[in-house]
This record gives sequence, structure tokens and C-alpha cells, in this order.
Amino acid sequence: MNLPNILTISRIVMVMIFVVLATLATPAHMPENWIFPLRLLAYVLAILAGATDLLDGHLARRWNQVTAFGALMDPLADKIFVTATMLIAVEYRLMPAWIAVAVLCREFMVTGLRTLAAKQQVVISADRWGKLKTALQMVMLAIAGASWVWEFNLHAAKWFGVRLWYIWFTYLCGIVLVTVLSGLGYFIRYRFLFLASDDEKK
Repeated sequence: MNLPNILTISRIVMVMIFVVLATLATPAHMPENWIFPLRLLAYVLAILAGATDLLDGHLARRWNQVTAFGALMDPLADKIFVTATMLIAVEYRLMPAWIAVAVLCREFMVTGLRTLAAKQQVVISADRWGKLKTALQMVMLAIAGASWVWEFNLHAAKWFGVRLWYIWFTYLCGIVLVTVLSGLGYFIRYRFLFLASDDEKK
């Protein structure tokens, strides 16, 4: 259990605590003066969890501590993080449900492709589009989380006479486009994994 693996496990734990805090931080469950501190703590945990996503893989490669456990748990922890944060964003009406569904479908389809590739001893590394997708998602979650903590109404607020929700929704649609296209790129590039016949694979 090296440091990169500890960071991976800590990401899962922080996400679980984040979900509990985010669920409780409502007037129906907590006194009014408790809501802001709980949401702020949940937000900080989500940011720390996102930071470990960048750190654990970098340290594992730099220190040559890549393990089978890490190869299994790191992408799993990433999917848990994205799923949990997006579901909370949908619950608090910070994004439409179909956007979360589109992003999560892509994530799990690419995970399935990577699993198939691993069985054939092929490594699918993240390309620049995949990295752009991750960066855009992290910015999206940071903005959504900040508006949730400080109760900034994206639906009603305006910027130069334009409702911020329209700008925010356009950004979300851009993320969906990049997310879907990056996933499609993996399937096109590695189509030999699932189109080849059994004889060709041998």
C-alpha cells in the first residue's frame, strides 16, 4: 500500500463523506446556520478528491510504483468521483439530468473498452482530448460547487442582461460535445479490439 494507492483510497472515502454532507446540507435536515459550513466542508472535500485524481497517477509513474491494485482502483475511484458529484449537481438543479447521463455513459463505455483492451494486453492511455475533457469537467464541478455553497442562483442571475443560466448551459453542452467526441475517438482508434475476429486476435 504505497502513497499513490493511499491517495486513491482516500479519494473514494472523501467522495463518500462529500455525498453524506451534501445530502444533509438542506433546510429539511439541518438548522439554517449549519447549512453553509456543511456545504463548504463538502466542497473542500470534493476539491481535495479531485486533486488526488491528478496526484496519485503522477506519483505512481514518477516513483515507479504502478501496481495492479492502483490500475484497478484509480479509474474506479475516478468514476465514483464523477458520478457522485454530477448526481449531487443534478439533485440541486445545477445541471440537467441528461447532461450527467451523457457524460456518465461515455465514462463507463470507455472503461469497458479499457477492460477489453487489458484482456488483450493493450494499454489505452488518455489522449489530449481525454485530458481536455477532464479539465473541463473539473472546472464545471468547481463552478457548480461554488454556486451551490454560496447559493448563487444561476437560473435568475444576469450578466450584461443575459441570464447566466444560458451561458452556463452552453458551457455544459460544450463539455458534453467534447466528452462524447473524445470517447468516440477511443472507439475509432481501438476498433480492432472489438471488430477483429477470434482468429485475428490469436
